[in-house]
Amino acid sequence: MSDTLSLTVNGEPRRAAPGSIADLVRSLELDPAKVAVEHNGEIVPRSTLANVALADGDVLEIVHFVGGGQTDVTNSDTWQKDTWTVAGRTFTSRLIVGTGKYKDFEQNAAAVAASGAEIVTVAVRRVNVSDPKAPMLTDFIDPKKITYLPNTAGCFTAEDAIRTLRLAREAGGWDLVKLEVLGEARTLYPNMIETIRATEVLAKEGFAPMVYCTDDPIAAKQLEDAGAVAVMPLGAPIGSGLGIQNRVTIRLIVEGAKVPVLVDAGVGTASDAAVAMELGCDGVLMNTAIAEAKDPLRMARAMKLAVEAGRDAYLAGRMGTRKYADPSSPLAGLI
Repeated sequence: MSDTLSLTVNGEPRRAAPGSIADLVRSLELDPAKVAVEHNGEIVPRSTLANVALADGDVLEIVHFVGGGQTDVTNSDTWQKDTWTVAGRTFTSRLIVGTGKYKDFEQNAAAVAASGAEIVTVAVRRVNVSDPKAPMLTDFIDPKKITYLPNTAGCFTAEDAIRTLRLAREAGGWDLVKLEVLGEARTLYPNMIETIRATEVLAKEGFAPMVYCTDDPIAAKQLEDAGAVAVMPLGAPIGSGLGIQNRVTIRLIVEGAKVPVLVDAGVGTASDAAVAMELGCDGVLMNTAIAEAKDPLRMARAMKLAVEAGRDAYLAGRMGTRKYADPSSPLAGLI
Protein backbone atom coordinates (compact mmCIF):
# COMPACT_ATOMS: atom_id res chain seq x y z
CA MET A 1 0.00 0.00 0.00
CA SER A 2 1.31 3.47 -0.92
CA ASP A 3 2.71 5.61 1.91
CA THR A 4 1.45 8.83 0.23
CA LEU A 5 -1.92 10.49 0.47
CA SER A 6 -4.26 11.25 -2.42
CA LEU A 7 -5.30 14.91 -2.22
CA THR A 8 -7.00 17.52 -4.37
CA VAL A 9 -5.06 20.78 -4.23
CA ASN A 10 -6.41 23.83 -6.02
CA GLY A 11 -8.64 21.66 -8.16
CA GLU A 12 -5.93 19.22 -9.25
CA PRO A 13 -5.12 15.71 -7.96
CA ARG A 14 -1.84 15.49 -6.09
CA ARG A 15 -0.05 12.91 -3.98
CA ALA A 16 1.71 14.04 -0.83
CA ALA A 17 3.53 12.54 2.12
CA PRO A 18 1.58 12.30 5.38
CA GLY A 19 1.97 15.27 7.66
CA SER A 20 0.36 18.60 8.45
CA ILE A 21 -1.05 21.22 6.17
CA ALA A 22 2.02 23.34 6.94
CA ASP A 23 4.23 20.49 5.74
CA LEU A 24 2.28 20.34 2.49
CA VAL A 25 2.58 24.09 1.97
CA ARG A 26 6.35 23.95 2.52
CA SER A 27 6.65 21.00 0.11
CA LEU A 28 5.14 23.30 -2.52
CA GLU A 29 7.93 25.81 -1.76
CA LEU A 30 5.46 28.25 -0.25
CA ASP A 31 5.67 30.09 3.05
CA PRO A 32 2.80 29.10 5.41
CA ALA A 33 2.87 32.64 6.78
CA LYS A 34 1.98 34.08 3.36
CA VAL A 35 -0.95 31.91 2.26
CA ALA A 36 -4.51 31.14 3.30
CA VAL A 37 -5.78 27.53 3.27
CA GLU A 38 -9.26 26.09 2.98
CA HIS A 39 -9.40 22.44 4.17
CA ASN A 40 -12.44 20.40 3.14
CA GLY A 41 -14.53 23.55 2.89
CA GLU A 42 -13.32 25.11 6.16
CA ILE A 43 -10.79 27.92 6.40
CA VAL A 44 -7.91 26.89 8.65
CA PRO A 45 -6.43 29.65 10.85
CA ARG A 46 -2.87 30.26 9.76
CA SER A 47 -1.63 29.78 13.33
CA THR A 48 -2.92 26.18 13.35
CA LEU A 49 -1.69 24.98 9.94
CA ALA A 50 1.05 22.92 11.62
CA ASN A 51 -1.52 21.24 13.90
CA VAL A 52 -3.97 19.99 11.25
CA ALA A 53 -3.03 16.58 9.85
CA LEU A 54 -3.73 15.63 6.28
CA ALA A 55 -5.91 12.64 5.46
CA ASP A 56 -6.45 10.65 2.29
CA GLY A 57 -9.05 12.34 0.06
CA ASP A 58 -8.66 15.82 1.56
CA VAL A 59 -9.57 18.78 -0.65
CA LEU A 60 -7.53 21.97 -0.17
CA GLU A 61 -7.51 25.43 -1.64
CA ILE A 62 -4.31 27.40 -1.14
CA VAL A 63 -4.45 31.08 -2.10
CA HIS A 64 -2.34 34.21 -1.87
CA PHE A 65 -2.47 37.76 -3.22
CA VAL A 66 -1.51 38.49 -6.83
CA GLY A 67 -1.28 41.81 -8.60
CA GLY A 68 -4.41 42.97 -10.37
CA GLY A 69 -2.59 43.50 -13.63
CA GLN A 70 0.79 43.22 -15.30
CA THR A 71 3.76 41.98 -13.30
CA ASP A 72 6.45 43.65 -15.42
CA VAL A 73 9.06 45.50 -13.38
CA THR A 74 9.88 49.02 -14.55
CA ASN A 75 13.27 49.21 -16.17
CA SER A 76 15.22 51.80 -14.24
CA ASP A 77 17.10 52.74 -17.43
CA THR A 78 13.94 54.48 -18.69
CA TRP A 79 14.01 56.92 -15.79
CA GLN A 80 17.01 58.87 -17.02
CA LYS A 81 16.72 62.64 -17.37
CA ASP A 82 14.55 63.43 -20.37
CA THR A 83 15.72 66.35 -22.50
CA TRP A 84 14.85 67.89 -25.84
CA THR A 85 16.90 69.89 -28.31
CA VAL A 86 16.05 72.73 -30.68
CA ALA A 87 18.56 74.46 -32.94
CA GLY A 88 21.43 72.83 -31.07
CA ARG A 89 20.24 73.99 -27.63
CA THR A 90 19.20 71.36 -25.10
CA PHE A 91 16.58 71.88 -22.41
CA THR A 92 15.16 69.82 -19.57
CA SER A 93 11.83 71.58 -19.12
CA ARG A 94 9.32 71.03 -21.92
CA LEU A 95 7.16 73.93 -20.77
CA ILE A 96 7.63 77.38 -22.32
CA VAL A 97 5.79 80.28 -20.73
CA GLY A 98 4.91 83.76 -21.85
CA THR A 99 5.53 87.04 -20.09
CA GLY A 100 2.30 88.92 -20.70
CA LYS A 101 -0.89 89.57 -18.69
CA TYR A 102 0.68 89.27 -15.24
CA LYS A 103 -0.12 91.96 -12.68
CA ASP A 104 3.56 92.84 -12.45
CA PHE A 105 7.06 91.62 -13.29
CA GLU A 106 7.50 90.18 -9.81
CA GLN A 107 4.53 87.86 -10.18
CA ASN A 108 5.71 86.94 -13.66
CA ALA A 109 9.14 85.94 -12.35
CA ALA A 110 7.61 83.90 -9.53
CA ALA A 111 5.38 82.06 -11.99
CA VAL A 112 8.34 81.23 -14.22
CA ALA A 113 10.18 79.82 -11.22
CA ALA A 114 7.15 77.74 -10.17
CA SER A 115 6.74 76.38 -13.70
CA GLY A 116 10.35 75.25 -13.97
CA ALA A 117 10.43 76.75 -17.46
CA GLU A 118 13.83 77.40 -19.04
CA ILE A 119 12.46 79.45 -21.95
CA VAL A 120 10.18 82.49 -21.86
CA THR A 121 8.68 84.31 -24.80
CA VAL A 122 9.16 88.07 -24.84
CA ALA A 123 7.51 90.68 -27.00
CA VAL A 124 9.56 93.37 -28.69
CA ARG A 125 8.13 96.81 -27.88
CA ARG A 126 9.31 100.42 -27.92
CA VAL A 127 11.26 101.67 -24.93
CA ASN A 128 9.34 104.10 -22.73
CA VAL A 129 11.61 107.07 -23.40
CA SER A 130 9.54 109.27 -21.07
CA ASP A 131 10.48 107.02 -18.14
CA PRO A 132 13.80 105.32 -18.95
CA LYS A 133 14.26 104.14 -15.35
CA ALA A 134 10.98 102.21 -15.25
CA PRO A 135 11.38 98.53 -14.26
CA MET A 136 12.14 96.16 -17.12
CA LEU A 137 11.57 92.43 -17.50
CA THR A 138 15.30 91.75 -17.48
CA ASP A 139 15.43 93.15 -13.93
CA PHE A 140 13.28 90.24 -12.76
CA ILE A 141 13.95 87.38 -15.20
CA ASP A 142 17.67 87.08 -15.89
CA PRO A 143 18.32 86.31 -19.60
CA LYS A 144 21.61 84.70 -18.55
CA LYS A 145 19.65 82.07 -16.61
CA ILE A 146 16.42 81.85 -18.60
CA THR A 147 16.47 81.70 -22.41
CA TYR A 148 14.58 84.61 -23.93
CA LEU A 149 12.57 83.74 -27.03
CA PRO A 150 11.70 87.02 -28.79
CA ASN A 151 8.38 86.76 -30.59
CA THR A 152 6.50 88.72 -33.22
CA ALA A 153 3.17 88.96 -31.40
CA GLY A 154 0.96 91.56 -33.06
CA CYS A 155 2.58 91.30 -36.49
CA PHE A 156 0.22 90.87 -39.46
CA THR A 157 2.73 90.89 -42.33
CA ALA A 158 5.94 89.06 -43.07
CA GLU A 159 7.77 92.39 -43.35
CA ASP A 160 6.70 93.51 -39.86
CA ALA A 161 7.70 90.20 -38.32
CA ILE A 162 11.11 90.18 -40.02
CA ARG A 163 11.76 93.79 -38.98
CA THR A 164 10.80 93.00 -35.37
CA LEU A 165 13.16 90.05 -35.12
CA ARG A 166 16.02 91.93 -36.72
CA LEU A 167 15.62 94.52 -33.96
CA ALA A 168 15.43 91.76 -31.33
CA ARG A 169 18.70 90.27 -32.53
CA GLU A 170 20.34 93.67 -32.40
CA ALA A 171 19.00 94.29 -28.89
CA GLY A 172 20.01 91.01 -27.30
CA GLY A 173 21.93 88.97 -29.83
CA TRP A 174 19.15 86.39 -30.06
CA ASP A 175 18.82 84.21 -33.13
CA LEU A 176 16.48 81.58 -31.62
CA VAL A 177 13.15 83.33 -32.10
CA LYS A 178 9.43 82.68 -32.20
CA LEU A 179 7.72 83.72 -35.41
CA GLU A 180 4.03 84.37 -35.71
CA VAL A 181 2.32 86.27 -38.50
CA LEU A 182 -1.36 86.73 -37.75
CA GLY A 183 -4.14 86.71 -40.31
CA GLU A 184 -6.67 88.94 -38.56
CA ALA A 185 -7.39 90.31 -35.11
CA ARG A 186 -10.59 88.44 -34.21
CA THR A 187 -9.25 84.88 -34.29
CA LEU A 188 -5.50 85.59 -34.21
CA TYR A 189 -5.12 82.64 -36.57
CA PRO A 190 -1.82 82.57 -38.47
CA ASN A 191 -1.59 83.73 -42.06
CA MET A 192 0.33 80.74 -43.39
CA ILE A 193 1.35 82.31 -46.70
CA GLU A 194 2.98 85.24 -44.90
CA THR A 195 4.35 82.94 -42.20
CA ILE A 196 6.12 80.66 -44.68
CA ARG A 197 7.52 83.67 -46.54
CA ALA A 198 8.90 85.16 -43.33
CA THR A 199 10.36 81.81 -42.31
CA GLU A 200 12.32 81.55 -45.55
CA VAL A 201 13.79 85.03 -45.17
CA LEU A 202 14.69 84.60 -41.49
CA ALA A 203 16.32 81.21 -42.06
CA LYS A 204 18.49 82.67 -44.84
CA GLU A 205 19.55 85.47 -42.47
CA GLY A 206 20.77 83.00 -39.86
CA PHE A 207 17.78 83.03 -37.53
CA ALA A 208 16.47 79.82 -35.97
CA PRO A 209 12.71 80.38 -36.12
CA MET A 210 10.27 78.41 -34.00
CA VAL A 211 7.04 79.01 -35.87
CA TYR A 212 3.41 79.36 -34.75
CA CYS A 213 1.14 77.72 -37.30
CA THR A 214 -2.23 76.18 -38.01
CA ASP A 215 -2.82 72.59 -36.93
CA ASP A 216 -2.28 71.47 -40.53
CA PRO A 217 0.22 68.65 -41.26
CA ILE A 218 0.87 69.95 -44.78
CA ALA A 219 1.57 73.50 -43.64
CA ALA A 220 3.78 72.19 -40.83
CA LYS A 221 5.89 70.26 -43.33
CA GLN A 222 6.13 73.33 -45.59
CA LEU A 223 7.43 75.35 -42.65
CA GLU A 224 10.02 72.70 -41.90
CA ASP A 225 11.16 72.79 -45.53
CA ALA A 226 11.32 76.61 -45.34
CA GLY A 227 13.77 76.48 -42.43
CA ALA A 228 11.69 76.33 -39.25
CA VAL A 229 13.64 74.72 -36.38
CA ALA A 230 10.37 73.88 -34.61
CA VAL A 231 6.72 73.97 -35.59
CA MET A 232 4.15 75.20 -33.08
CA PRO A 233 0.59 74.32 -34.09
CA LEU A 234 -2.22 75.97 -32.17
CA GLY A 235 -4.38 73.81 -29.94
CA ALA A 236 -7.16 76.41 -30.06
CA PRO A 237 -7.31 80.18 -30.64
CA ILE A 238 -4.78 82.24 -28.66
CA GLY A 239 -6.01 83.03 -25.16
CA SER A 240 -9.20 80.99 -25.55
CA GLY A 241 -8.43 78.26 -23.00
CA LEU A 242 -10.44 75.78 -25.10
CA GLY A 243 -7.80 73.07 -24.98
CA ILE A 244 -6.66 70.78 -27.80
CA GLN A 245 -9.45 70.95 -30.36
CA ASN A 246 -8.04 68.60 -32.99
CA ARG A 247 -5.97 65.77 -31.59
CA VAL A 248 -5.90 63.96 -34.93
CA THR A 249 -4.04 66.67 -36.84
CA ILE A 250 -1.66 67.39 -33.95
CA ARG A 251 -0.74 63.70 -33.87
CA LEU A 252 -0.22 63.69 -37.65
CA ILE A 253 2.08 66.72 -37.38
CA VAL A 254 4.10 64.93 -34.68
CA GLU A 255 4.34 61.77 -36.78
CA GLY A 256 5.55 63.64 -39.86
CA ALA A 257 7.91 66.17 -38.31
CA LYS A 258 11.70 65.98 -38.21
CA VAL A 259 11.89 69.04 -35.94
CA PRO A 260 10.38 69.55 -32.48
CA VAL A 261 6.62 70.05 -32.31
CA LEU A 262 5.16 72.21 -29.54
CA VAL A 263 1.52 73.07 -29.00
CA ASP A 264 1.21 76.85 -28.88
CA ALA A 265 -2.03 78.55 -27.84
CA GLY A 266 -5.35 77.38 -26.48
CA VAL A 267 -4.25 75.55 -23.34
CA GLY A 268 -6.58 76.36 -20.46
CA THR A 269 -5.74 73.97 -17.67
CA ALA A 270 -3.34 71.22 -16.69
CA SER A 271 -5.21 68.40 -18.43
CA ASP A 272 -4.87 70.25 -21.76
CA ALA A 273 -1.10 70.35 -21.33
CA ALA A 274 -1.05 66.64 -20.49
CA VAL A 275 -3.06 65.84 -23.62
CA ALA A 276 -0.59 67.73 -25.80
CA MET A 277 2.30 65.76 -24.35
CA GLU A 278 0.46 62.44 -24.59
CA LEU A 279 0.08 63.09 -28.32
CA GLY A 280 3.87 63.06 -28.56
CA CYS A 281 4.57 66.79 -28.69
CA ASP A 282 8.02 67.88 -27.57
CA GLY A 283 6.64 70.70 -25.46
CA VAL A 284 3.87 73.18 -24.76
CA LEU A 285 3.86 76.98 -24.80
CA MET A 286 1.32 78.92 -22.76
CA ASN A 287 0.73 82.32 -21.22
CA THR A 288 -2.91 83.15 -20.46
CA ALA A 289 -3.65 79.82 -18.76
CA ILE A 290 -1.15 80.71 -16.04
CA ALA A 291 -1.35 84.50 -15.97
CA GLU A 292 -5.17 84.62 -15.75
CA ALA A 293 -5.56 81.79 -13.23
CA LYS A 294 -6.91 82.85 -9.84
CA ASP A 295 -3.63 81.60 -8.37
CA PRO A 296 -0.98 81.93 -11.11
CA LEU A 297 1.82 80.37 -9.08
CA ARG A 298 -0.18 77.27 -8.21
CA MET A 299 -1.31 76.95 -11.82
CA ALA A 300 2.29 77.32 -13.00
CA ARG A 301 3.27 74.40 -10.78
CA ALA A 302 0.27 72.40 -12.00
CA MET A 303 1.32 72.96 -15.61
CA LYS A 304 4.85 71.84 -14.80
CA LEU A 305 3.56 68.58 -13.33
CA ALA A 306 1.05 68.07 -16.15
CA VAL A 307 3.70 68.40 -18.84
CA GLU A 308 5.92 65.94 -17.00
CA ALA A 309 3.05 63.47 -16.47
CA GLY A 310 1.93 63.71 -20.09
CA ARG A 311 5.46 63.11 -21.32
CA ASP A 312 5.87 60.07 -19.06
CA ALA A 313 2.53 58.70 -20.25
CA TYR A 314 3.61 59.11 -23.89
CA LEU A 315 6.93 57.37 -23.28
CA ALA A 316 5.24 54.59 -21.30
CA GLY A 317 2.89 53.81 -24.19
CA ARG A 318 -0.78 53.83 -23.31
CA MET A 319 -2.84 50.64 -23.21
CA GLY A 320 -4.88 49.77 -26.25
CA THR A 321 -8.56 50.66 -26.25
CA ARG A 322 -11.16 47.87 -26.32
CA LYS A 323 -14.85 47.66 -27.11
CA TYR A 324 -15.59 45.51 -24.08
CA ALA A 325 -14.41 44.99 -20.52
CA ASP A 326 -11.20 43.14 -19.76
CA PRO A 327 -10.64 42.10 -16.10
CA SER A 328 -7.66 43.61 -14.32
CA SER A 329 -7.29 40.66 -11.98
CA PRO A 330 -6.16 37.37 -13.62
CA LEU A 331 -8.76 34.64 -13.98
CA ALA A 332 -6.11 31.92 -13.68
CA GLY A 333 -6.12 30.52 -10.15
CA LEU A 334 -9.71 31.66 -9.48
CA ILE A 335 -11.15 29.76 -6.50
